[in-house]
Amino acid sequence: MLFGLFRRRSRDAEHRVYCEIVAQARQPVFYSDFLVPDTIDGRFDLIVAHAVLYFRRMRGEGKAVAEFTQNVFDLFFQDMDASLREMGVSDTRVPKKVKVMGEAFYGRADAYIPSIDAGDAGTLAEALERNIYTDTPEPVAQMRLAHYMLEAARVLEGQTAQELMSGAITWPDAEAFKALAV
Repeated sequence: MLFGLFRRRSRDAEHRVYCEIVAQARQPVFYSDFLVPDTIDGRFDLIVAHAVLYFRRMRGEGKAVAEFTQNVFDLFFQDMDASLREMGVSDTRVPKKVKVMGEAFYGRADAYIPSIDAGDAGTLAEALERNIYTDTPEPVAQMRLAHYMLEAARVLEGQTAQELMSGAITWPDAEAFKALAV
């Protein structure tokens, strides 16, 4: 019994969920047809956008779900920490960079969630311009991504918390939005 206190709990389900979020964000269509910059920042921002959608859906689902999503969030930032170290960022700079990434995550969540809650593609597209399309505004691509995100929020709402915690996340087909006339 005593040794059970020191046993590390498996985070397999949380890891599956995080991998699903990242896999969706890495789809080539986002970088080709949605014109998301295929850079470290662009990839980070697209992972953040999908993570925000996931965490938004899971809010208010109770204590067990909150603990689960906190573990997914922690995995996200552990991965960011490891990625920075792999890129050669010094050990003394990594915590500062991770802190900036955390602030960026919360800032983007604060910018995206009200627009998603309101179903407002225009305001969401403006937030995407400020965060993803910073160097070169792409109004059509921004609006396509905004419509994709609104549909993703709707699709996620149609899934139970248990399904979403299992890693069996259904996302909309991003390809269906690449030619959206806006």
